[in-house]
Parts: sequence; structure tokens; C-alpha cells
Amino acid sequence: MTTTPPTPRTRKSPEQVRTATHQAVIDLLCDPQGEDLTIPAIAHRAGVNHTSIYRRWGSLDALLADMVTTRLESTSPLNDTGTLRGDLLAWAQASAASIRTPEGRALVRAVILSMPNTTQSQDERAQHFRRRMHSIEQIRERATTRGETPPPLEQILDQLVAPFYLRAIFGIDPPTTGYPETLVNRLLGNEHPHPTNH
Repeated sequence: MTTTPPTPRTRKSPEQVRTATHQAVIDLLCDPQGEDLTIPAIAHRAGVNHTSIYRRWGSLDALLADMVTTRLESTSPLNDTGTLRGDLLAWAQASAASIRTPEGRALVRAVILSMPNTTQSQDERAQHFRRRMHSIEQIRERATTRGETPPPLEQILDQLVAPFYLRAIFGIDPPTTGYPETLVNRLLGNEHPHPTNH
């Protein structure tokens, strides 16, 4: 992959700094010939002063947590399909599509790199996790409102969410067909897949 040149340094608004910095993190994580993921390297790629990054985020862990949460929230919530199975399948299909992309894999890598080292970073990670699970909780709440009985959150994490993260961590793409359906069917205790529209 050709290394992306750094963004020229121009005066940016706080939101432009945030957007450029987040994109620089993704670019560096996606580029196998890129620099190490450090704040100076991120600042150089984003075209901002590294002191601006330190002032805003304070640490690389905090920057990664903010970037991950922002990217994940930009894809939520999913539309209401009208059924628990439909909502879970839509979530699984979106996750499968995401980890097939360089940015999706980079996002998971960023989660791993932001593993907590201090009490503060543990708190930040807990906030990220709660936000990540917001779309799952919405699916459960909608199902309950419709009179359906959704699986417990822990069961959804173990049987639906974790397989995608595990594959992304090890760079293993999901099978091209049927994988989301297989996971959802196992989660809901359905032995045979339901027909899907194509």
C-alpha cells in the first residue's frame, strides 16, 4: 500500500482537528508500511500540531477510545426491521461487512491498542463498551416492546458479538455467505436457517 502523504498544516477548527486526527489513526493502522502509532506520527499525518492532540486527549489511549466510540456511534442505531431475529441479523450483517474492510479491521485493532493501563483508561474503556452495546440494548428493548423475549445481553455478547471481534483480531474474514444467519440461528436456538430475501 502506498503511504498516504501527511495533510498540509492549516488552521483548523476543533472539530476539523478531531476529524483529521481520527482519520490519521485509521490511515496509520491500515498502512502496513506506515509509521508506528504514536502521537507525533498521528499529528504529522493529520497535519496538526502534536501539542493540540495532547491538549485535547492527554494520551494515546484516550484518543483511541474517542476515535473508536465516534466511529461506532456513526453506524448506530440500525433500522427497526420489525422482529428480534431481523434486528439481530441486520446487526450481524453490518458487522460482517465492516470487518471485511481495512477500516473495520483497524477499528478493532484500535480497541485492542486502547487496553486499559490505569484506572482512568479503564473508566474510558467501560464508557466505550457501554456505547458499543447501545445498539444491542436497543434491539433487546424493541423486542421486549413487541412482546418478544430477547436473549440476555451476556448471551448475545458471547454468541454474536465475540465471534466477529475474534475474527477481526486474527485477521480472519467471515465466510462470504451465511455466517450472520448461522450465528443468529444458534443464538436464538433455531436449528435451521430461516429463509432470507435476496
